[in-house]
Amino acid sequence: MKPSFQLAAVACALSLALAGCSQSTPSTSSTESVQQSQTVKQYDAETFFDTTSIMGSSFSPKGDKILVSSDESGIYSLYEVDIKTAKKTRLTDFEDSTYAVAYFPKDERVLFTKDSGGNERYHIYVRETDGTVKDLTPGEETRAGFAGFTEDGKHFFITSNQRDAKFMDLYRVDANSYEVTPVYQNTMGLDVGAISPDGRFIALSKNNSNKDSDVFILDTRKKTLKPELITRHDDDAKYGPETFSRDSKSLYYSTDAKGEFAEVWRYDLTTGEHSPALKDEWDVSFIYFSKSGRYQVSGVNADASTKVSIIDTTTGKGIAMPSLPAGNLRGVNFSADEKTMAFYLNSDTSPSNLFVWQLGESKAKQLTNTLSDAINQNDLVESTIVRFKSFDGLEIPGVLYKPKQANSNNKVPALVWVHGGPGGQSRTGYSAMQQHLVNHGYAIFAVNNRGSSGYGKTFFHLDDKKHGTDDLQDIVYGKKHLQSLDWVDADKIGIMGGSYGGFMTAAALAFEPEEFKVGINIFGVTNWVRTLNSIPPWWESFKKALYDEMGDPATDGERHRAISPLFHAKNITKPLMVIQGANDPRVLQVESDELVAAVKANGVPVEYVLFDDEGHGFTKKENRIKASNAYLEFLNTYLDK
Repeated sequence: MKPSFQLAAVACALSLALAGCSQSTPSTSSTESVQQSQTVKQYDAETFFDTTSIMGSSFSPKGDKILVSSDESGIYSLYEVDIKTAKKTRLTDFEDSTYAVAYFPKDERVLFTKDSGGNERYHIYVRETDGTVKDLTPGEETRAGFAGFTEDGKHFFITSNQRDAKFMDLYRVDANSYEVTPVYQNTMGLDVGAISPDGRFIALSKNNSNKDSDVFILDTRKKTLKPELITRHDDDAKYGPETFSRDSKSLYYSTDAKGEFAEVWRYDLTTGEHSPALKDEWDVSFIYFSKSGRYQVSGVNADASTKVSIIDTTTGKGIAMPSLPAGNLRGVNFSADEKTMAFYLNSDTSPSNLFVWQLGESKAKQLTNTLSDAINQNDLVESTIVRFKSFDGLEIPGVLYKPKQANSNNKVPALVWVHGGPGGQSRTGYSAMQQHLVNHGYAIFAVNNRGSSGYGKTFFHLDDKKHGTDDLQDIVYGKKHLQSLDWVDADKIGIMGGSYGGFMTAAALAFEPEEFKVGINIFGVTNWVRTLNSIPPWWESFKKALYDEMGDPATDGERHRAISPLFHAKNITKPLMVIQGANDPRVLQVESDELVAAVKANGVPVEYVLFDDEGHGFTKKENRIKASNAYLEFLNTYLDK
């Protein structure tokens, strides 16, 4: 996986979107051309963000409650949800977002993570049953992560860079005394990928380049504590640990060595034999098991949506799910006795809702209603997957949202949305921000330019060291595709995106200054020279892969300067909006400050929104509302005028 400039903490906490989506191109037939605009009620940003975002599905030891993170208070906090009554009880109340990890296996203590103001230095905390909270990984510069419980519940594992800011070491923590014992001192730049249920084996990964990686096994019963390479190979290929079998006898790992897409293979820890476990026509995204191993859950990234499979390993057959509302599964989890399953349903027009299901029963129970009561779901828009030819004939996919008001007699303005990364992917699923803009009559085309994940390794690497050039042309040709639709106003097309997408936005305005009428840069890189020399220390294990992708600043500084919008800001003549978090450790505030100043010097309209209490992504609901209101006001002023 490419290192991502996207909001990693929330991304890790969120379950993957599940289910396939249709592949079709919106009709431009004569029938549509005589349609009248649909009457759509419009809602303000406050109403869209009255919607609740929720994540997490850890069962309590008794299986009667589920631990979640929810932003219903305005910031992500921990709640436990009673599965009989659906009553939610708030467990944390901090100024910063808290993200659920899990209940302890034998009691209702809770582990969670939190950083400070978006600085991404996440600590591991425990909430005792009396409500007191203890930081298990103190230190202003410490960054820590949770790595799993042992199957007996007596210990859990954490990773921490406390010893060396560049490397994450592995520690075992006593679940009762919280005594911390070093397990593995990371001096090789490896990353902990999985730990066997019995705690004996550690699966580690190493990035050799952005095309090549390896998996190692560390047997903690051996005195040498030397990781053993298990994925020797000659040609470039990616290998990454996924999970261990519940009997701790096998490791499941992903690899693209066998073709364009990632497959899952099994490694026998006793015999050293490798065997295929799971493959599909798309990337297999994940695989994991219920506590006893009876149920296998896997997901496939199928054309910007993830389709899930749940297999009963005793029969080898998929389980028969009950009748459910329209939506895609996310976050499947099982209670300890494996009699109850928790999961989420999500769609373009419905945010994630938590369900529980007693396996074998005819109905599942919905525990949450997260869409604002004021919103009629019929006023929201479902996406379609479309494809177009780029400048060199390469087929580029994208996710298109067509406002219900739009037709050939009522052409609407449009935005090309660019995802983060490099190497991210725009996917189907609910977005309050995007639905807010579409609801107000702005089409959104989320283009998955070359270099995006999910479409095979060849496509993934087509933008290597070609950022701001070939991938930018994909975005320009995405705009041309919009112009070919008879319901889009061809003269009113803007561009927006976050992180790497923010860079592409600024690059489009600087290097293709006549293509887009406006741009919205959301914490985007504008000076690659500075950014690649100031990446957070905890990215050390990804640095080689990142440099293979973007170029080494020691040798590619001239190219980095050539593609950095800041050094070409004199070319920007179209209105620009910039949104930035002051505590962003990836894209420093100075990046946005300098771009804003340079574009203002051109006499070009510039709007700048700075959040003092956010980092690389906005976790506080009031800030997301402010940002969405700012987007709409800016677009109404400069794009749809």
